[in-house]
Amino acid sequence: MILVEHTQNERKVDLPFSTSITMSSIDTTRNVYLFLHGRMDLREKATRAVIGAGFDTEKIIMAVPNKVGAVGDYMAMLWMPPNPDHIKIQQITKVDTVEPEGMIGLWKGVSKDDVDTLPLQ
Repeated sequence: MILVEHTQNERKVDLPFSTSITMSSIDTTRNVYLFLHGRMDLREKATRAVIGAGFDTEKIIMAVPNKVGAVGDYMAMLWMPPNPDHIKIQQITKVDTVEPEGMIGLWKGVSKDDVDTLPLQ
């Protein structure tokens, strides 16, 4: 069971796996781009963690090299590859037009700030 408590500027989420996180000042109505770094075996676990943090399933988008998010959207990145143990939540602060590069693609032009972490359990 997931329990969500709301206060004026803070959302507390109790996840079904003995941890509690506070997602303060995160707009969970925005899109969140999920980066698995090739770890498709962790897709369901990562998706559950992001949903448990308050994002709607419809707002979770698998990140691809040829399409980036908008300023204000979020990135949820399994960290640290190749054996991640948590998810970094980052907010996109700037999107520059760039030539795509390798696996990073157009994300090369995205600036972001770290805003929170989620356990990957």
